[in-house]
Formats: sequence, structure tokens, C-alpha cells
Amino acid sequence: MHTDEDVLSPGSTPAPAPAAAGVAEDDPRWKRNVAVFLTGQTVSLLGSMLVQFTVMWHLTILTQSGSVLMLSIVFGMLPQAFVSIFGGVWADRHDRRLLIIGADTTIAVATLALALLMLSGVDDLWVIYAALAVRSTFAGIQTPAVSAMVPQIVPATQLIRINGINQSIQSGMMLLAPALAAAIYANFDIVAVFFVDVATALVGVGLLLLVRVPRLVRSDAGAPPSYFGDLAAGVRYIRSHSAVRWLMTMFAVTMLLIGAPSYLTPLMVTRTFGEEVWKLTANELFWASGMLAGGLLMAVIGPRIRNRIALVVGAMLAAGVLTTGLGLSTSLWVFFVLGLGVGTTFTLMSTSAMSILQETVEPEMQGRVFGFVGIVMSVSMPLSMVVFGPLADTYAVESLLVVAGVLLTAFVAVVLAAPSARRSLSRLT
Repeated sequence: MHTDEDVLSPGSTPAPAPAAAGVAEDDPRWKRNVAVFLTGQTVSLLGSMLVQFTVMWHLTILTQSGSVLMLSIVFGMLPQAFVSIFGGVWADRHDRRLLIIGADTTIAVATLALALLMLSGVDDLWVIYAALAVRSTFAGIQTPAVSAMVPQIVPATQLIRINGINQSIQSGMMLLAPALAAAIYANFDIVAVFFVDVATALVGVGLLLLVRVPRLVRSDAGAPPSYFGDLAAGVRYIRSHSAVRWLMTMFAVTMLLIGAPSYLTPLMVTRTFGEEVWKLTANELFWASGMLAGGLLMAVIGPRIRNRIALVVGAMLAAGVLTTGLGLSTSLWVFFVLGLGVGTTFTLMSTSAMSILQETVEPEMQGRVFGFVGIVMSVSMPLSMVVFGPLADTYAVESLLVVAGVLLTAFVAVVLAAPSARRSLSRLT
């Protein structure tokens, strides 16, 4: 791990010790393990995204109620934010592979129960809300375990490439899942989608059973379990590691200022450029394509980038400028291209930040750190929507995009101007 102090500014603070690699690059098994792992996660992710889109459409068609959609978001996201606190602790205390398998299996059982209830005629909204809450709860266990397990099976020098490939796969699913969900929902019904999700979850679990994961040895092995002690240790770790704390803060601010405004772009399209369906579809395709391009770019050139923290800061700055441009654009095609650019820069930032955390944080602390990252991801979007959503009913979306972009650009400027932030971030590459 490099310790270039001149990434952002000179500094004398010693660099943190690098996290131990989980597997050597010359180990012939790591590529097979990663291929099996990513295949299983991709299949499982496809099923989850099918459910996500179909439930949203089903509730919209069934109720045409904004309050119902709001409740579906609450039940579908907030449990994950709460459970992630403890999910990170469990990921550092127990076998991460078994946690993922258990969570995936429980989500599949909950989805199967929902499908059987709806087949029997029980289709009350509370049944769907309950299933969404169960899925979200166990996602709070699964997500930090997945993020923390990746460095155990991937050589440290290949983390950014694998994260780029994984991000590309997720972006590709964003292009495929809506079309596939629409085809299944239109030709069958929502219950058919639930059965597909159960099948994909079982495939993912079966493939994960084939992955060999090195045993994680904690420095306090043999000590009696203290889950709240582990949680407190995780909080102390983030508070005491200024570089990790700043990186998580930057990620949170970007999610807050880019997340909700990106969801408001369809509203701007309909208000400013017209209500044609192809325009809304093209808007989604350009954003997803940008995220796919960012992931592919990191997979190809990521390992050759020496100063990734500079890439994180630069991508944030570019995202702020491009978001401001979205609000100022008067041409539909310029608007689409700028959306593609924001999607690309966001992926460059998030992939680099995730790789830095996986390389910097000690293996035995990664579950807890990524648990807090999961909280940031789960809370930022609803919180951002709470602020920007109502404002979009009072003010033009263009003005909100400009404000969000300017605020993100100003935040980057503050980070670069603050000596403590510059010193902390210069410890990372």
C-alpha cells in the first residue's frame, strides 16, 4: 500500500497499516472462487431486482397512492438500516459465507410464503409490507457480510478490478431487470415473479456453497462474545481513523446530494421535454449505461490507478458540476448525455471508495465498517427524498438539480481547503 503524502497535500501523519490480504494472487483457486461467487450473486440479484420493480408497479396499479408507495419504501429500506448495525458485528463474529447463505435462504422463504398467501387469496397490503420488511431485515445481515467477504477471496491487488466488474454486473442488471420483470408481470402475474426470485435465491445459495473462503482469525480469538462491545469497538474504530471517517462522510454526502435528484430527473423530463414514454425510457437507459461504463472502466484500468483517493475526489467534483449542468440544460440530448456522465462519475467514486475501504480496514473490522456503510446507503436515499421530494412540488426540478450540484461542488472545495481533511485523505491511495 502506497503512502504518498502528496496525493492531496503534504503531511506527516503516518499511514495506517494495510489490511492483510485474504488470498495470494498466485493462488490458482481465487479466480474460480470469484467467478462462482459473482455468478451466484448475479443470479440472486436478478431475482431481487425483479421483485423490486414488480412490487412497485403492482402497488402503483393497484392503489395509485403515493402514501402506499412511501410505506413500501419505509418497510423495504429502514429495517436494513437498523439491522446493518448488528449485521456488521455478526459479520466479524461469525462465518460470513454462512451468514450470506442464511440470509438468502430466509429471504427466499419469506418470498415463497408471500407467493403462497397471494395464491390462496390473501393479498392485503400488510402482507406485502411484512414480506418487504423481512427481506430488508435480512439484507441488513447479508450486505455487510458480502462486502467484508470479498477481500477474503480476492487478492488485494485485484480488489478494484473485481469491484469494477461487480459494479458493471449490477448496472447491467438495472438494464435487464425492468424489461424481464415487465415481461413476466404482463404475461403471468406478480406471484410468478416471486417464484422466480425463490429459484434465483436457491441458485445463489447453491453456488456460494462451492466457494472456499479462508478462515478469518480475530486478534481476540477465544475471548467471550460481546456483541455490544464489538459494536462499540466499531464506532471507536471509525472515530479514531480519520481517513476512514472522511471517506465515509464523502460517500454519505454524495449519496444525499446525487441520490434523490437522480430520481427526480424523470419529473424534469416530463415537465420540460414532454411526456412521451420513450423519453422517460431513454433517461433511465442513459443513467444505467453511465454506471455500466464506469464499472467497466474501473475493471479495465482500475489496478493501474495509483492515487485512487484523488479519483474519488475528482469524481465527486465532476458529479457536482455535471449535476449542475443537468439543471441548466435546455436540450434533451444534452440532458441525457449529462445523466450518463453523472452515472459514470458516481460509479468511479463508489467503486474506488469501496476498494480503498476493503484494502485499508483490518479484516476483522470490515464487517462492522461495512455495516455502517450499509446504514449510510439505506438511510441516505429516503432522507434525501424526504427533503427533495416535497420541494419538487413547489420548485422547478431544474433549480433543485442546480442547488444539489453546487452544494456537492462546494463540499468538495471545503474538503480540499480543510488541512485536517487533506492530511487524513492523503494517507489513502
